[in-house]
Amino acid sequence: MTANDTAPRAGRREWIGLAALALATLAVSFDIFVLLLALPHLSTELGASSTEQLWIVDIYGFMVGGLLITMGSLGDRIGRRNLLLIGAATFAVASLAAAYATTPGLLIGARALLGVAGATLAPSTLSLISSMFRDEKQRAMAIGVWGSCFTAGAIIGPIAGGLMLERFWWGSVFLLGVPAMVLLLVVVPLVVPEYRPERAGRIDLASVALSLAAVLPAIWGIKELARHGWQPLPLAALVAGLALGVVFVRRQRRLADPLLDLSLFKHTTLTTPLVGGLLYTMLTGTVLVFVTQHLQSVLGLSPLQTALGLIPGLAVGTVGMLSVPLLARRFRPAFLIAAGLAVVVAGMTLLSQVEASWGPLGLVLGFAIWSLGGAPLLALGMHLIVGSAPPEKAGSASSLTQVSTEFGYGLGVATVGTLGTAVYRLQMAIPDAVPAEAAARARENVAEGVAVAAELPSPDVLAAAREAFTVALNSVAGLSAVVLAIVAVVVAVKLRELPPIGSSVPEEPAEAAEPVRG
Repeated sequence: MTANDTAPRAGRREWIGLAALALATLAVSFDIFVLLLALPHLSTELGASSTEQLWIVDIYGFMVGGLLITMGSLGDRIGRRNLLLIGAATFAVASLAAAYATTPGLLIGARALLGVAGATLAPSTLSLISSMFRDEKQRAMAIGVWGSCFTAGAIIGPIAGGLMLERFWWGSVFLLGVPAMVLLLVVVPLVVPEYRPERAGRIDLASVALSLAAVLPAIWGIKELARHGWQPLPLAALVAGLALGVVFVRRQRRLADPLLDLSLFKHTTLTTPLVGGLLYTMLTGTVLVFVTQHLQSVLGLSPLQTALGLIPGLAVGTVGMLSVPLLARRFRPAFLIAAGLAVVVAGMTLLSQVEASWGPLGLVLGFAIWSLGGAPLLALGMHLIVGSAPPEKAGSASSLTQVSTEFGYGLGVATVGTLGTAVYRLQMAIPDAVPAEAAARARENVAEGVAVAAELPSPDVLAAAREAFTVALNSVAGLSAVVLAIVAVVVAVKLRELPPIGSSVPEEPAEAAEPVRG
């Protein structure tokens, strides 16, 4: 008999609780995507400078990335449901503050508070799911539903936000998540049990300070390097963050009750999907940036048309997230993840062959193919990461998946994106008749190239910019295909012993704490 055979199966109450937890995921996804729609409107209304606009966008990610590890560990100590309710209430209040902000500074402050709240939601909801759904098959399905809400929010959010911006003021888009959080605050105490170890340790404040001091400058440095290239100050911030990260790790090794239990990384079932997810986010996130720029700057689509072009990919990704847990009951996770990554490689290979003269169909199809193929890694990866941790460490393990996502995207744009930019500049063939200053601007990026072509006007510069950027997209997608093919092989080898979900291989007993329910 296996551990899964004796695990209690979730009933109606747990599934209703999952629906409530999914509201938090949906609300966070709304908030991320609708801001990009509202940014031009709020910038005009509030008179936000370009620097203030950057802070309005970036501060949320800085706070989430800096606090995820702390919040994941805090939930394991004070109770995951308690942390979720605190975070949901804070998110609702901060959303109201953002909606009615009257200055850029107030909006930046509200967005920072939203980031603090957002850091509590993902690790608390995912770890609550792990404690509510003890049956492995049900837990995999529940995590698939939870994860699919991110892509569902990416579909619904821009559409709902666009409709609200047509009828109301810019701040109305921040109100989309408030009803979800209010409903969560009402329903969760009724249907979601609390979980925390009986012997929860104390939070080490020095570790909290070190984690913030390591993560915040590292994230800022990565974002600035991606935005402006290799500048001394962002590079110094990144190096300082990494150095403080080493200090943080050394302290965790000495503590009896660390903020982040480094023993979690001894499990191959945690490290393999975690590193695989990091590389997947790095590469696909960067390619997506190039795809959206290609749709707008090369093909001339509007932002709304570009968003509509991505909906098929988001839709098939959502279906994939919901379908993979069912397939995992019959097939080994290693096979499903590796096969899915092979599909991602096929999508990237298609994008590596796109030509400037093609319409949007090739880009839309390539994105849809890779979104479908990435579903096994995302859905089963989260299941394996959370399932490999002892119950009392599920919050910390859950936070690692989000930290991986935060760092992955920034690292990808800073490294692979820089490579793509270099290819664009090398391929940009500007006619000799173009003034030197205009030529230098056109070589910066494809948006500048299109703008210079319109100012001159010069069809030759426009054609050169479009062709150069297409080659850059081809290069980034081709590199991503090669790296992800290697990741597929490594996953197939490292996880080959894992059986299908819920099958007859016994689980190793974990040192578990009794849950506190109420």
